[in-house]
Amino acid sequence: MQLLIATKNQKKRRELTLLLAPHDIQVLSPAEVGPLPEVVEDQPTFALNAAKKATSAAKASGLWALADDSGLEVDALEGGPGVLSARYAGEPPDDARNNAKLLEALAGLPRDRRAARFVCALALARPDGTLAFECEGVASGRILPAPRGTGDFGYDPLFLFTEPGFQQNNRGFAELSASEKAAVSHRGRALRLLVAKLPKLMPAPAPKE
Repeated sequence: MQLLIATKNQKKRRELTLLLAPHDIQVLSPAEVGPLPEVVEDQPTFALNAAKKATSAAKASGLWALADDSGLEVDALEGGPGVLSARYAGEPPDDARNNAKLLEALAGLPRDRRAARFVCALALARPDGTLAFECEGVASGRILPAPRGTGDFGYDPLFLFTEPGFQQNNRGFAELSASEKAAVSHRGRALRLLVAKLPKLMPAPAPKE
């Protein structure tokens, strides 16, 4: 099955490709199918932004298209930065500036007031642009007072995973290997919900004569 991943974020696309690799899905990037229209992510929720991107990419390419919108929600910031996570410190998006602004916003707060969660909304659109499936994954934790680990991207160096019952508990997302993170991450959880539905959603390719 061919599936267009409708994102220009190379790190995000690499993570999605890694998670889809075991499922016999040929992942295509926007560069492989031609330029896609710019989509303004102006919706109030992750789910609506993901749906907007998926439908736009599917209509433009004539392919099944998968889009995500994801970000960080911090209780002490009333759910912020939320849908503005990538641009929290302004344009252009910059991980280091975003992390610095987050640390400044939470400066002095005790650990019990630093609860946070990563949220990933996925939207799968048919080639005609209609939505076939939507789902959401969440990973819970808290914001560290200083960066930990050297892996991954975004707010990962500041995010401590705190869900009991997992070997990743009390480890930072940036301290985990790609496979360890995928097992518990918001994106990994959302994608597993999607993969479980794919055989019923996407038609199997016709047999070769």
